[in-house]
Amino acid sequence: MKISEILLHIPSFRNAKLIAGHEGKEREVYSVNMMDAPDIIYYLKPNELLVTTAYHLKDKPHDLLELIKNMGEQQCAGLAIKTKRFLEEIPQTALAYADKIGFPIIELPIDISLGEIVNQSLSYILDKRTNELLLALETHQKFTHHIMSGKGLVSLLQNLYSMVKYPIILLDKYFRIIASSHPFSEVSAELRKLHSNGFRFFLPNTSYSCFSLLSNRETISIFPIYTHEKNSGCLAIIGNIPVSNPSITLTIEQAANVISFELMKENALKQYTKKVRNEFFINFTEGSFQSKEEVAIKAKEFQIINDQSYICTIGKLDENKATLSFTQSHKEIDTIFEFIEEESHLFFKSIHHFTKGNICILLFPAIESWTDLSTVILPFLQELQLKIKNRYDRTVSFGISNLCQQFLDVQKGFKEALEALETGYLSGNRSFIQIYRRKNVSELLQMIPIQDLKDFYDETLQKLADASINQNESEMLLHTLFLFLENHCQISETAKKLYVHRNTVIYRLEKCEELIGKSLKDPDTTFRLRLAFRIKNLLHL
Repeated sequence: MKISEILLHIPSFRNAKLIAGHEGKEREVYSVNMMDAPDIIYYLKPNELLVTTAYHLKDKPHDLLELIKNMGEQQCAGLAIKTKRFLEEIPQTALAYADKIGFPIIELPIDISLGEIVNQSLSYILDKRTNELLLALETHQKFTHHIMSGKGLVSLLQNLYSMVKYPIILLDKYFRIIASSHPFSEVSAELRKLHSNGFRFFLPNTSYSCFSLLSNRETISIFPIYTHEKNSGCLAIIGNIPVSNPSITLTIEQAANVISFELMKENALKQYTKKVRNEFFINFTEGSFQSKEEVAIKAKEFQIINDQSYICTIGKLDENKATLSFTQSHKEIDTIFEFIEEESHLFFKSIHHFTKGNICILLFPAIESWTDLSTVILPFLQELQLKIKNRYDRTVSFGISNLCQQFLDVQKGFKEALEALETGYLSGNRSFIQIYRRKNVSELLQMIPIQDLKDFYDETLQKLADASINQNESEMLLHTLFLFLENHCQISETAKKLYVHRNTVIYRLEKCEELIGKSLKDPDTTFRLRLAFRIKNLLHL
């Protein structure tokens, strides 16, 4: 209730006059107090109207100026005085100061008791608050019924618009539009810019806040949506909500309350679906299904097409120097992985997102095979790394698999992407994107323990260096056998490389067969010999 309403609607104020502070007549009045004690200022509250006879000021009227100063500093609503009872007139200095700061001073008629004035004022305030609460309850019931009947958020926002006459946007915590009462392409682009720059819109201890867009000077009023999450989004009202009309604020707040329950319900369903999807992918990569047909059928439940090429990408947060508890660490991982999922689906609807412990998996459908990697996937991952750095001050690295010709091949692609990620970390890198590279024979051999390699070499070639033949002959036989195998078992080509007669090569090869006890015409034997020579070069034997 405002000072102007009191003068207009309350009968006991019918003959009262606003004699100073006219600019403050729109001040809100939350309560009315009646007191004549000298230390009255210590008992007053903000937005409180003081009704008094000024009895304690009758002998020192100039102290009224000090009272007005103190009430102004305490943000009281105003002062109503019976001037013809004990105080004949209000000093001009007090009236001038009240006009200066816009502090309302009301001259009360002498024939109305202060008790009657207080009772009528409080009754009016109570009636108004009751009507506002009834309006809020009816509005809440109306919106609740709307949601329960399955009409959806868009219809609710359109209904809210018809009540408050302000266009409305429902934004998620990343400033992305969930639903709106009208199309907002221009406003949406501006909000996305705010989101990408890490803009925070909530102000502490406020029911709503406002800001303006520099592009068009449009005012946007923000009403937070409260759910189980610290930051769940908001209702953005296109326009400045007038403080003079609290019913609009109450209506919007009730809509926000109903929307919060709807979002919590949707989030619960989303989390359940995500859990089932992650369990399927984990079981798939661990080979828990009985057949390929079972995998294809279950994948179809999650809109994963088997006859489609994919590129598997694994992301992981780089090690953080800050000391976080186990719970804080997992909460941070969940928050950033959720952000990655949201950004991925905005980028390309067909991306499949999974999480497994402290890694997240992005499954990119490849339309043009490997050209997608350089033209689409890599630029997206680089932009994603930048956004995470700007928003969360964290870095993330990615490992990328080879092209998987179908979904069933993703089981192998997952291992490739994970190995690529581990390779990048072993190199001491951070915030990297590592593409899996197929290993040659030497790199594969390096993955085998040295003792196992020596055992294989001794079993295969050591007999050629037996004590029964001298070292020169042993080296000659080994060199001849090596060239023979490298020249695809061509005797003539081997003889040319050694500058000897082909019969000499035949004799040496027969000697080798005799020592190793195997025929060089056996494919398994030649394979083992080739591998043994690779080990010999690797270990410098």
